[in-house]
Amino acid sequence: MELKLTNVARASLEELRLDYEDFLRQRRLALYRPNHPALMRFKARRCATLDEVRAWVAEEVGKARTDSDGHKASKGVNVSERPCVSVPKPEELVANAALSLLNLACYFLNRQLAAQAEAFEKEGGFTERLYRVRQQQRRH
Repeated sequence: MELKLTNVARASLEELRLDYEDFLRQRRLALYRPNHPALMRFKARRCATLDEVRAWVAEEVGKARTDSDGHKASKGVNVSERPCVSVPKPEELVANAALSLLNLACYFLNRQLAAQAEAFEKEGGFTERLYRVRQQQRRH
């Protein structure tokens, strides 16, 4: 039963992951690869609260605006010669951050499922363990 319920939880997270991917696709927003610079900064922050995620989104939007509007141009570099950096939409950042967290949660659930399967093979299920305990009680 534990294996079954853990698998249900994992399947629910996979559905949610597909919903976020659909969200990005329907709005023509970018789906970031795991090594995308913004995602790398998100992972490095290890946000623990929604407010920390909001702060990260605000910093990323501000960073992109500053990098693209010429305020941080290096000396001797003509702003018109710099590559155009598009400013990500907050919803794009949030959806990609959520996908990153979902991938991590699915990874951990896969490990949990493997451990549960191994324990089931070694120790058996609840009914088998209960039978062994009853048999030991009868012998004593």
